[in-house]
Amino acid sequence: MAALDQKNLVAEMTGWRRDLHAHPEFGFEEKRTAAFVAAQLRAFGLDEVVEGIGGTGVVGTLRRGSGNRAIALRADMDALRITEQASHDHPSQNPGVMHACGHDGHTTMLLGAAKLLASEGGFDGTVRFIFQPAEEWGKGALAMLDDGLMARFPFDEIYGLHNMPGLPVGHFETRPGPIMSAEDNFEIVLRGLGGHAARPHLGREVLVAACAVVTNLQTIVSRRLSPADISVVSVTELITDGTRNALPGFARILGDARSFRPEVSAEIERQMRIIAEGTALTHNCTAEVTYTREFVPLVNDTEATAAAVEAAATVFASGAVNGKGEIVTASEDFARFLDHVPGCFAYIGNGETSAPLHNPSFDFNDDALIHGTRFHAAIVRQRLPVT
Repeated sequence: MAALDQKNLVAEMTGWRRDLHAHPEFGFEEKRTAAFVAAQLRAFGLDEVVEGIGGTGVVGTLRRGSGNRAIALRADMDALRITEQASHDHPSQNPGVMHACGHDGHTTMLLGAAKLLASEGGFDGTVRFIFQPAEEWGKGALAMLDDGLMARFPFDEIYGLHNMPGLPVGHFETRPGPIMSAEDNFEIVLRGLGGHAARPHLGREVLVAACAVVTNLQTIVSRRLSPADISVVSVTELITDGTRNALPGFARILGDARSFRPEVSAEIERQMRIIAEGTALTHNCTAEVTYTREFVPLVNDTEATAAAVEAAATVFASGAVNGKGEIVTASEDFARFLDHVPGCFAYIGNGETSAPLHNPSFDFNDDALIHGTRFHAAIVRQRLPVT
């Protein structure tokens, strides 16, 4: 099989990535992106390309040799509802939507790996290239699984990558066991009786109560959970129906909670209900708590993580591979796949001067593309060796 010219591949991938960046699409709306991915996979000569999995997901299959094992590689395709503030020459052409998390780069790296493996081979078995929608919602992986992903395109292991701002380009980091947290969402609705700002004693206004709830929620992690358990409770919005001279009678508090064990998640919810209802009562108001679980913890398989670190050592420079990385309290939909098969999720550097993820100035670093592509190919060849 013909070896690809790396310089040409990098130039081609850079073009793909910037085109995807300029045309971002929100979760389950990735029609242009999915069509682009499917067209490229077919052009590479994959054995099978199926669209519409879980809505807008795409699965490509590449077979070589006679091996009966299958390895899956996954990339996410969706963008965020953020208005881009960028100075580069490939800004979002979709107002109010941008690739602020680097999913354009993730998609491109996996496309590059598909082209490389289709051209060069070097493995014995089956590779599934999974392009997932709606990762940011925490709904895309479940949608693909509910659409029969495992039965229709079975695989034995799965691997995924995410860019990491602050980590130098050309560096790789992961860890066995828990690496990313669960995410729970909450809404607390307080009801009282609004009235004139000059006569608060005639009503049961909720703003003071809501502020007290926000403050008291901070005691869940600091005073009501074990210090040995990593957890975060964040209030992100406080909305009322008041105005400058009218005290509100209604307030909504929204936010999320992060943890790594179901028992901790359950205790956060229990304590939140106690705090919200008790605090509201002291202000002669009522509180209603809605608590949902959106993401599950991402727990890397020990053997798969060791394999990923070994494969990374063949791609990244000496000293640039860290197999004992830190736990991160962000969440990732990839975790849903690990409920079905073992696998490993890892980070590659996006540069020390990169803007943060979910920031309106963020852009994926094109210098990182080849590193992710080469890792994808390396893990396939390691786990599906030619004998």
